Amino acid sequence: MSISVKRESVYYKQGKFLSTQTDRAGVEAGRQKTMAYGILAEHNHSGDMARLQIKFDAMASHDITYVGIIQTARASGMERFPIPYVLTNCHNSLCAVGGTINEDDHLFGLSAARKYGGEFVPAHQAVIHSYMRERYAAPGRMILGSDSHTRYGAYGCMAIGEGGPELARQLLEKTYDIAYPPIIAVHLTGRPRPGVGPQDVALALVGATFKTGAVKNAVLEFFGPGVRELSMDYRSGIDVMTTETTCLSSVWCTDEVTRAHLNALGRGDSFRAMAPGEGACYDGLVEIDLAEIRSMIALPFHPSNAFTVREFKENIRDLLHQVEVDTKEQLGVANAPSLLGKITIDGFKADQGVIAGCSGGTYQNLKRAAEILKGRSTGAGPFWLSCYPGSMPILQELTRKGYLTDLMCAGASIRSCFCGPCFGAGDVPGNGCFSIRHSTRNFPNREGSKPADGQVSYVALMDARSIAATALNGGLLTAADELPPELLTPDYPNERWAYSDKAYKSRVYYGVGRPAPQVPLVFGPNIADWPEQIPLPENLLLTCCAAIYDPVTTTDELIPSGETSSYRSNPIKLAQFALSRKCPAYVSNAQKVQAEELKRREGKDPNFPTDTGIGSFIMALKPGDGSAREQAASCQRVLGGCANLAAEYATKRYRSNVVNWGMLPFIAEGVKNWGIREGDSLYIPGIRKLLEGDGEVIDATLIQNGKQTPVKLKLPGLTREERDIILAGCLINYYAK
Repeated sequence: MSISVKRESVYYKQGKFLSTQTDRAGVEAGRQKTMAYGILAEHNHSGDMARLQIKFDAMASHDITYVGIIQTARASGMERFPIPYVLTNCHNSLCAVGGTINEDDHLFGLSAARKYGGEFVPAHQAVIHSYMRERYAAPGRMILGSDSHTRYGAYGCMAIGEGGPELARQLLEKTYDIAYPPIIAVHLTGRPRPGVGPQDVALALVGATFKTGAVKNAVLEFFGPGVRELSMDYRSGIDVMTTETTCLSSVWCTDEVTRAHLNALGRGDSFRAMAPGEGACYDGLVEIDLAEIRSMIALPFHPSNAFTVREFKENIRDLLHQVEVDTKEQLGVANAPSLLGKITIDGFKADQGVIAGCSGGTYQNLKRAAEILKGRSTGAGPFWLSCYPGSMPILQELTRKGYLTDLMCAGASIRSCFCGPCFGAGDVPGNGCFSIRHSTRNFPNREGSKPADGQVSYVALMDARSIAATALNGGLLTAADELPPELLTPDYPNERWAYSDKAYKSRVYYGVGRPAPQVPLVFGPNIADWPEQIPLPENLLLTCCAAIYDPVTTTDELIPSGETSSYRSNPIKLAQFALSRKCPAYVSNAQKVQAEELKRREGKDPNFPTDTGIGSFIMALKPGDGSAREQAASCQRVLGGCANLAAEYATKRYRSNVVNWGMLPFIAEGVKNWGIREGDSLYIPGIRKLLEGDGEVIDATLIQNGKQTPVKLKLPGLTREERDIILAGCLINYYAK
């Protein structure tokens, strides 16, 4: 078995894992011997490790998040960036939607970096996470990013992806408040087989942990003899995908490979050795034998829908039938083009290959692909391959060594440093087409199709090596570990590349610590302030405007990615896209309820109690898997949303976004059986009084077709500050007070 998962606490002693049942007394001391504990303790400002208050060393945002973050912080009194804040432009650099609005955001970002003292990375220079690895990630540091794949654990750096309000808090010199998380050991042994890449290991890990929630909101701590067999690119390729397990963060032990890499980046003085101490205690254990991992594929529509390529081929009709079932259930498309027609006498035919972004666009991945394809051709058929290096230094080195020439001569298209294929804004496949990608996600619509317009295409995740192997065979799905040995180069741990930052020095604005208050912000016509929100009323009458019974609801379904990203500097325009692909009636439903609330505020309904607010709520069994984007919550709020009702929340970051936008993160036992539908209502008396105190359960009335049923709603774990944010109406109001 390549991966085993134990959901019980263990000690790490003398290279072995022992049950804590053998020594219960040493558990607390053992917890302090983990790498994660040491980093968290150094950054904690609460004086209580049970309730952390973290200040980060640096932050990063890209161009679909930084405008809203800076606008929020500015409205709350920010005068300068108190820590290094990097603004990259890797998400909207190719979007043509809306005319000038993308470049308008970039001009705003540069003016903000100048005014407040930040670092501005122009479009096409680097993917956000590639840049932060090269310039900022280092052992013992903590970095916060407004992108869910903010993961720099391979450098011994704990990085966390959160919604924009959490970054605004850091800009206001507040703290990131969280209970001390579970720490899970990830113990690596063995050496990867030739042809097996980091995405194969990552997909196996996601497949083994996501569905059971084994590592949800935990910190994954990687160590073991297998680590020394992996290069930094390989480690980072695994690490960035840990987001898909729903863990909070990650950290790896550091070694001579780490030291050499930091030296190559010109930051060798930031190295420090990190490893768990003898007797370190963990809340769970994941063991990975790298030698047993095979080439993998994650079928639509989630990275956890993972199989070995061999399993896929052996069960291809059953697995593709399930994809068709999922297409009907998740996308609401009953007559989507069948994938069964792509099965030929020779095998399964893919239509497109993409190697891109923070997971795929590393030097080692693209070099391996070039080695497989050198002197060969991808063919002149329907299949096509595109490659996106993650940064200009990577692009420079691949060019200098001739690997890009090899890829181009084989028929691959070389693109700029851009994240688009990861979120549906680049290389959109044709209707009914099947794309294999070394990128981060294959959620519905992440490839850019529009089911509402009758368009459906599919993305499966694979490693760059297998994508190149497939391209070598003209699109016939091929695992890299099926190739002849002479076509495969092992991934050596000491495989480094000559780093040059000359491109950055020519284009990046380095203004950290040098604010210029006199510089005016540059506002394009699409950049708008957040609409005003009112404090929480004494009582609430809420109408359900969307009821979602899927096992998990992603943030992409709450607010679609792709072309909508261009509108994320305009809260009101963006809100018109909320749930547009999952529940098309949501926006009009919410607007009708919002109109009633406006009447109440204006006193136009004298029969309605003035102390009872009118709002909307979304019911979803497990909302918030995926992106950190705050707009999944803020769009609800802009449309008059007051609450989410769930059985549980998929991620901590989505729940935080709900709270920071002044909405109530209700959960309820057995909510799946309540039969809630659009138009049903919840009357919640005394909600303000509950939050002013410390209560966690409130009695409410569910109203369905005139029938009233008493129910209990829960708000477990709300901190005093979270309560005060909701009472104020949102984070901006809270700080304005």
